[in-house]
Amino acid sequence: MDDLDDTNIPIELFRPVGQSELDLIEATEWTAFPPRLDWQPIFYPVLNLEYARRIARDWNAQDPASGYAGHVTRFQVQRTFLARYAVQKVGGELHLEYWIPAEDLAEFNRNLVGAIEVIESYARA
Repeated sequence: MDDLDDTNIPIELFRPVGQSELDLIEATEWTAFPPRLDWQPIFYPVLNLEYARRIARDWNAQDPASGYAGHVTRFQVQRTFLARYAVQKVGGELHLEYWIPAEDLAEFNRNLVGAIEVIESYARA
């Protein structure tokens, strides 16, 4: 039997964001994601860098509402918090994300481990 209790090991996730959302994250000193807008029922962190990179580069950086900028953030979340949510496959093998209801985002933020960091940025091509 393995003595390692992995329930205490946080899960690393990624979130592609536009410039406005990044500015709101920075305003929290990199400690929280902003509340969802009325028309955004879920917050969707993604499970792998390549998927986050594609969204940031191919969608956010081409979108005027995102300021023609896409950023990939990386962060860790308590595994015990995420255990209540199923991983959603929304396309190909890389398209894996959690669907966190907007009303659970404050609790999600309380379960972040460490700071949110920007690891890649893209501008409109």
